[in-house]
Amino acid sequence: MAEAPEAPEAPEAPEISEAPEVVEVPEASDAAGGPGVRRRRRGRTTLLIATAAVLGLVAGTCAGFLVQADREPTGLPSLSQPVVAQARGAGPEPLSAAQDHQVKADGDLRKLLLTRPKGAREADFVAGGDGWLTMAEYAEQLKNPDREFSELVGAEFRRAADTAWQVGSAYTVDIRLVQFRQEENLAASDRANGWNVEGKHGWPIPGTGDGMAYVSTKPQTQPGYMPLYSAEAHAWRGDISMEIWIYGTGPIPKAKIMDVAKRQMERL
Repeated sequence: MAEAPEAPEAPEAPEISEAPEVVEVPEASDAAGGPGVRRRRRGRTTLLIATAAVLGLVAGTCAGFLVQADREPTGLPSLSQPVVAQARGAGPEPLSAAQDHQVKADGDLRKLLLTRPKGAREADFVAGGDGWLTMAEYAEQLKNPDREFSELVGAEFRRAADTAWQVGSAYTVDIRLVQFRQEENLAASDRANGWNVEGKHGWPIPGTGDGMAYVSTKPQTQPGYMPLYSAEAHAWRGDISMEIWIYGTGPIPKAKIMDVAKRQMERL
């Protein structure tokens, strides 16, 4: 019986060189203290892209300046304008003193007051004496003079004129024109509309805008004196505030206060 052939010897394996030393990199830990995922370090690719973008912007700006420099300058419109021919002929006539309100307002304020009617006599007491009222004298004619004086200072009081007359023993009329500088506000309008008229009947004064006339519904009574009835009117024109007061021992008719108010406003 023939013997089986022997297997051939295996060739010798090539010599394996020693493996390179591997440096261990510690794993990043997560917030819980366990091993985390390793993060890839940012390479130079991102830096190169950012640098290229910046260079592109700079190059575009420079190209824009070069294109603009090669263009022809745009002509500007002429600064000269066509000459307007001056109007010929006489200009408008200046306003007369009767028409120019400023001439009236800056003149003698006392001349704008109504004159005393025939049959009337000068009132027993007229504040100021010469027709003028200082700020203190005017404040003294009102309730709470100290408060009124302070308010007049803030309202830029300029001057005041006053006239008063008495008709028999029936009634007394007192008219005051108060002028303000009005550099900060419309003090004349505020003054004409700031009176306490509670408990009085009121009617608009025709031709005065917001001017009003009032008649008291009940007389003022005081032991030892006769009942005192009153009526008043307030309006303004420009920088002048008008106030009219009528007092009498009997009721003051609406027609009476209206007539005096309208005639006084016509003079303004």
